[in-house]
Parts: sequence; C-alpha cells; structure tokens
Amino acid sequence: MTLPLEVTDLRTTLFTRRGEMKAVDGLSLKVAAGETVALVGESGCGKSLSALSIMRLLPDPPARIVGGTVKLNGRDLVALPEESMLDIRGKEIGMIFQDPMSSLNPVATVGKQIAEVLTTHTELGPHQAQVRALELLEQVGMPDAERRLGAYPHQLSGGMCQRVMIAMAIACNPAVLIADEPTTALDVTVQAQVLALLKKLQAEAGMAMIFITHDLGVVAETADRVVVMYAGRKVEEASVDDLFEQPLHPYTAGLIGATPIPGAERAARLADIPGMVPPLNALPKGCAFAPRCPRAMERCRQELPELKELRPGRWAACFAAEQAVR
Repeated sequence: MTLPLEVTDLRTTLFTRRGEMKAVDGLSLKVAAGETVALVGESGCGKSLSALSIMRLLPDPPARIVGGTVKLNGRDLVALPEESMLDIRGKEIGMIFQDPMSSLNPVATVGKQIAEVLTTHTELGPHQAQVRALELLEQVGMPDAERRLGAYPHQLSGGMCQRVMIAMAIACNPAVLIADEPTTALDVTVQAQVLALLKKLQAEAGMAMIFITHDLGVVAETADRVVVMYAGRKVEEASVDDLFEQPLHPYTAGLIGATPIPGAERAARLADIPGMVPPLNALPKGCAFAPRCPRAMERCRQELPELKELRPGRWAACFAAEQAVR
C-alpha cells in the first residue's frame, strides 16, 4: 500500500501574550493513495491549524511547529527549508481553502491564476498553461469554461469560485489533497456537486485526501476513515462505518447525536453537547472534554487519557471507553 502522507506526533504551539497554547497536540495520522481521511470536530478543535501545519503555512508569529514529523512520500516537510516548500506546495500537495472568495486574487482573472500555478511548477509556457487552464475548468465542471477564463472572482458565484480553487489545487496532479471545509456556505445542491466532483477527481488520480469538516453528514458520504479532534488532540479514530455504528468516545457520540438524519421526524429534537470547547490557554486538568462529558468520572478530571487501540483499528482517548470495551 502506497503511503503518500504520514504525520507523526505533530505539535504546533501558539506563542501569545496570554501564554503558550497547544493548538495541535501530538497529532498522528496516515493517508494512503486513493484514501480519504476526514478530520472532524467543533470550531476551535485544531482541524484547520493541523492542515496549515502540514502545508507549512502557519502565521509565524504566533504559530510554530515545535515537534513531530510530516512525511510526504518519505521526506519530512517540517525539516525542509522554505525554498523547498515553495516548490512542493501546489505541485505535490494541494489545498482547497475554506473561503474561496478571500483565497483567490480579486485583481487577477481566473485563467491567469490557474495558469500561474502551472507555469510555476511545470515547464509549460504561458500559452500552453492557458490551454491547460481551460481543460482544468472543464474538468471541474465549470459552466461556459472558456468565457470564465477571463472572469474575475467577484463575477463568479460561490460554487464557481470553489471549482476554480479545486482546479488550482489539482492542476499539477498532487499526491495529496487537503480540502478544508470545501462546501462551507454553499447551498445543498452545489455542495453535492462539489463532493461528487472531489470523489471523481480522486478516483481518477488516486490522490490521498484529508477532508476537514464539522458536518458528519458530509463525512458519511466522502470518508474512508475518520479522525475526531477535540481541543487540539486526536480523541478517536476509526473507519467511517465503525464510527457511525458504535462511537467509542462520548464526544464522537455527541457529534453524531447532533447530526440531522435524512427522513427523520421533523419534530425530533437533535441532541446537543452542553458547554463549549475550552480556550487553549485554559484547558482543564485531566481530559479536556470532562466538563461536558455525561460519562466523566473523577479520574477523567485528574488524568489525561492516552490514545489507545481499544479494538482492531479503533483508537480512543477515553477512560470510560476503556471500561466499556473490557
């Protein structure tokens, strides 16, 4: 099995006036060629900062990688100089950012922006790059693609801008694609089109994909495996089927309980998780989820649970889960 991306004990800290905050605390994950691993959790759990750490796009200051490795086809990206990363980003590892309208250059045409990726990372000349840019727009299903080449981002809808972002991300056939909330702010119809497009492109190219979202409905449609994050740490990992069938961590169970089920009674009230994700500079002693957890024990409030393989392929950091599977 080809393993394009392997992240081991990744640690990213925010150095602020309020102290050091462990934004990503010991994240490890592997993504195989053609596989989709979803990173899920509420806002503030460290999903996007994990992606920016992998891409080495952290705002420094205040964020800095302080430990761990990110191996892309065997090379540790953490140890590489920035000059090498400039060549790798967009060529070997692509990223679809959360807000396409703010990620695209407002004063450059769509065609110019896609062509720039190609001329930077390949040997294509300007004319060839424009031809390839048109092919990419057609590949991602852009309506009237030839006319859109000369359009500016503000002239396109949110769904069209997202397609431009995807075209730029896949332009150089990267081994790994990171999609950070790629369907946020899109209506349901366009969201379905974007998800179907990503699955199609992945199947054609055999890309490894990290899919970041808070929407477990999207996870059920797209992912092979799921990594659940809370307060910067991985608290559960499982195949998508196992996770939905029997979540081990109470936080995962809470997220699933808060997800609308198609066809369910409209009057049925969704479950909610009381409280909020704690600020990173004020994490409680012990398990960070304990103050919100319905299964918390005294031990949970005193000790930090380790991530353990409780069943084959099922990992969780939870004392209550350990007791339940004995």
